[in-house]
Amino acid sequence: MVAVAVVRVRDLFAAAMLFAIYSLLSAGLFTVLDAGDVALTEAAVGAGLSTILVLAVLTLARRHEHPTGGYNWLALAVVLVTGAMLGYAAMDLPEFGNPDNPAQTHVGAHYVANTGDDMGIPNMVAAVLASYRSIDTMGEAFVIFAAALAVFALLSVRPHRGLPGVRRRRPISRRRASQRKPSP
Repeated sequence: MVAVAVVRVRDLFAAAMLFAIYSLLSAGLFTVLDAGDVALTEAAVGAGLSTILVLAVLTLARRHEHPTGGYNWLALAVVLVTGAMLGYAAMDLPEFGNPDNPAQTHVGAHYVANTGDDMGIPNMVAAVLASYRSIDTMGEAFVIFAAALAVFALLSVRPHRGLPGVRRRRPISRRRASQRKPSP
């Protein structure tokens, strides 16, 4: 319901707030599923950092989205075909929660049996992320670093005044700057 509202609303500030609510609801869902590390990451990155970045971008853009006046049929076709392929692929997944699934019988049992002896770390999640899946964790760190650099690069570009949707700001004259009272 919240995701549909994010897509439907034309007020970009309201969309940013709804997106933050969606992220918090997702974090709550991960908490219920006993995935505390994922819940903390979703709350911090999804609801916190992403919302701050979107609000920072909204200071440079107009608040309301203007409709384009038509439909992009090619984009709709791509989304429908991709959704159909994902639905077809999902039919081949093993039954959710089945104790005979490969993840429960092969890798998971090895981690539970050998993590304490192999790593000497009492926290099994930290041991798995830092040792068995260290290359994957390093790759995720690189992706987050690249995303942070991209966001920094996008936010550091000064907007052009001639572009539609860019809010013009009056420069502060020396007289107005000297008349301003310093805040306590």
